Amino acid sequence: MGRRNKSYSKDLHQQAYDRLTGMLAFGESKKAAVAAGTDRDKIFSISTYKGYWKHTKYFIKYIKKTHPECTTLKSAKKYANEWLQTRVDQGLSAWTVQLEAKALGKLYGIAPDDDNYFKPPKRNRQDIKRSRGDRVRDRHFSKTNNDELIKFCRGTGLRRSELEALKGKDLVTRAQIEAGIARIEAIPIDKRTAQESKRLDMLKDTRMFPGEYFTFVRQGKGGRERVSPIIGKNVEQIVTRMKETPAEEKVWQHVHKSADIHSYRAEYATAIYKAHARDILDIPYDRVNKGTGRRYQSEVYACRKDEAGKKLDKAAMLVCSKALGHNRISVVADNYIRGL
Repeated sequence: MGRRNKSYSKDLHQQAYDRLTGMLAFGESKKAAVAAGTDRDKIFSISTYKGYWKHTKYFIKYIKKTHPECTTLKSAKKYANEWLQTRVDQGLSAWTVQLEAKALGKLYGIAPDDDNYFKPPKRNRQDIKRSRGDRVRDRHFSKTNNDELIKFCRGTGLRRSELEALKGKDLVTRAQIEAGIARIEAIPIDKRTAQESKRLDMLKDTRMFPGEYFTFVRQGKGGRERVSPIIGKNVEQIVTRMKETPAEEKVWQHVHKSADIHSYRAEYATAIYKAHARDILDIPYDRVNKGTGRRYQSEVYACRKDEAGKKLDKAAMLVCSKALGHNRISVVADNYIRGL
């Protein structure tokens, strides 16, 4: 038997790394874990893991600098909220601080409803700086030289990671989608796998969209796949580029790091919403409030906070949400639909 070097011990960096990687549960059902109460110690998405690990390393760096006497995660835990407060004091956005609070919550097993959980500042739409107005990075991005990329983004609404992973074979037609639906429906319900049933629902969602061409996103946010419509006046150009790309090759070998992908995605979302939205006055008053007895429009979404007073069509928001790969229509209202 080999000797164990008792003078060796893992540093904070390695301890944190081992802790987070020990939680990896890629491919497992988060819904099932939540139902079983085991989700607190699991990380289901690679993007979530990368985000948590990135910000955990910032925390470890802070501890080593300001509290060098802490050599274990346990001893460093009492300084978690102190570090998060310094991040607030540095002027970091509420979104970033919330992400860091979640990262440390996962690292230390602190639930959001725990008394020790850091209460970051609230996130307000008016505070969002990303993709609003001209930014410093825009000076390094030529819209003329990247015209085709911009048109492609506005017509597909893909996230940066999805755009970078897109291959020639990911162009799908309406006929291919309907054939896929027919294949799964031919399988008796009691013999379908959970994955087949999930894919069937996803494919049927495309019936919300007009048009003949779609992009197949193999791994979107949270590892979910989806099929999104290609829209706008540049459909032909987008489809041609994908058709001319070999099946296993990437449609975009390089995506400029200064391209404001989220902004183009928001334009895509807004265009889809406008194409499907009804005039608010045309939406019927179909429900009655039990408390006041007044009729109201259940299909109307009332925006809040700085958007208070603006109303949106829930049905159109749902179509938009499906195209973007989100499950909640509120995300569409808070982050994508603009200029209405």
